[in-house]
Amino acid sequence: QVQLVESGGGSVQSGGSLTLSCAASGFPFRSTTMSWHRQPPGQIRELVASISNTGGTTEYAPSVEGRFTIRRDNEKNLVYLEMDKLEPEDTAVYYCKAVNVRRIQDYWGQGTQVTVSS
Repeated sequence: QVQLVESGGGSVQSGGSLTLSCAASGFPFRSTTMSWHRQPPGQIRELVASISNTGGTTEYAPSVEGRFTIRRDNEKNLVYLEMDKLEPEDTAVYYCKAVNVRRIQDYWGQGTQVTVSS
């Protein structure tokens, strides 16, 4: 059974930092691209960052480039999103996604709330 469990969300003031974690199980993590997405209030879900199975390739949304860092630990089946210089516009529910697992389907975590106050 595939499980993705996010943690690390919370409330922070503008300019602050948070690190989100996603614990993965039930699928071949080392072979799977992982990504973080977010859904601001009243808006559609959007891609924030992705990381290849080896961690060698990362991509970021322009709005977070230079402020957020995605990384993974293939020994511990964890993927992280380090968020710096947070802005109120970063307020959203953040979701972890396992991309195209076994070339069959994507899986999502339950999400974790991040709130940035000005």
